[in-house]
Amino acid sequence: MLQLSHVQAAYGPSKVLFDVSLDVPDGRIVTLLGRNGMGKTTTVRAIMGLVPVGDGIAFDGRPMAGSAPETIARRGIGLVPEGRMVFPTLTVRENLVATAANRTGRAAPWTERRIYDLFPRLGERAQQYAATLSGGEQQMLAIGRALMTNPKLLILDEATEGLAPVVREEIWRCIAELKAQGQSILLVDKNIQVLKRLADHHYILEKGHTVWSGDSTALDRDAAKVQRYIGL
Repeated sequence: MLQLSHVQAAYGPSKVLFDVSLDVPDGRIVTLLGRNGMGKTTTVRAIMGLVPVGDGIAFDGRPMAGSAPETIARRGIGLVPEGRMVFPTLTVRENLVATAANRTGRAAPWTERRIYDLFPRLGERAQQYAATLSGGEQQMLAIGRALMTNPKLLILDEATEGLAPVVREEIWRCIAELKAQGQSILLVDKNIQVLKRLADHHYILEKGHTVWSGDSTALDRDAAKVQRYIGL
């Protein structure tokens, strides 16, 4: 579904990505791992058209380099950004309705009711302003808002960073449920033990390069090498 092949990207004269390659097959969960500052968020921004990329990114078999972010979103990629970035002066319901669309023609599209079934807390707070929600509730809302675009691919950047353990479990439960429904997901997070259980394949970035890839069995087998790349 999504393919990155030897992607390079820069912020002005400062090159950040030198050689990033990864694949996200249809219906699978793929993780992007690495220490802070290694290029994970820049990779996400490159996919979404927020950082200029010369070539090397394709979605559904069609190149995406040079496409505007709104064009990429319309093609079926939904982003839950680092920091959540919900609309603070809109209610929970308004945040969800603001992004609702089914441009990909999903047979059973996401609706408010389905989002509230996935995250009951959002249903309880449907008329609250997003600014009044806890950090965990805002993350749930950010995921719900992205799902309301009915994406073919969902990208979650730092899905559980800074959240309380009980809220993290709620987010992991949601991701597991989405996987069971066949949702394709690219997931950036640091919780290796949970990711090994949930994800089908893993990629590690080091200084803007893809330096390792493999499934969860390989992640265990190469534990020492993996720790060198992702450990503090």
